[in-house]
Amino acid sequence: MQPPVRTPAPGSAPVPGPSSGVLHDSGWPGEARAAAVCAGLLLGTSLGVDAGAYGLPLSHALGWIALSALLFVVLLPARVSLAPGLLTVRGLWFTRTVRTDRITAVAWPTGTARRLRLRDGEGGWAEVDLRVLLDNPVLWLRIESAALSARRRGTLAHGTADLARLALRVDTETTRSVLRASGLG
Repeated sequence: MQPPVRTPAPGSAPVPGPSSGVLHDSGWPGEARAAAVCAGLLLGTSLGVDAGAYGLPLSHALGWIALSALLFVVLLPARVSLAPGLLTVRGLWFTRTVRTDRITAVAWPTGTARRLRLRDGEGGWAEVDLRVLLDNPVLWLRIESAALSARRRGTLAHGTADLARLALRVDTETTRSVLRASGLG
């Protein structure tokens, strides 16, 4: 028996069903573990050295705990998921959502910026790290497809040049990865 199909109320964001094709950043769990391990190693090492040298006063322990927590917060990446029609980026203290069926602007600044910024017609916006797009080609293809559909519909007012430049970058990096994996690069 199939689960019931949930339909969103008019004007609301789509509600993904249990098997609705939601994509997630496949590298996020590993990066979250790495952030936790780095913070834990800093905490363990600093507490151990401090305990050996000074007997670990409470103020020192609290300082090392705070520093380790700060390191974890800095290293923890945002979690990216893409449901049909909805891109969600969840950080520790924020959640940004973009309706991919209503994209109005795409920005990928030149220079050192490595984040794609999307804006929808309802004022929602989100930023996705380039690494996430390179590591998850299906995620990138769905975002690109949604943006191209928005351009065909005429709702994408800004950023077609940025989208083309980013598509070239992702295609180039993907080709390099395939060539390296096959031993030709």
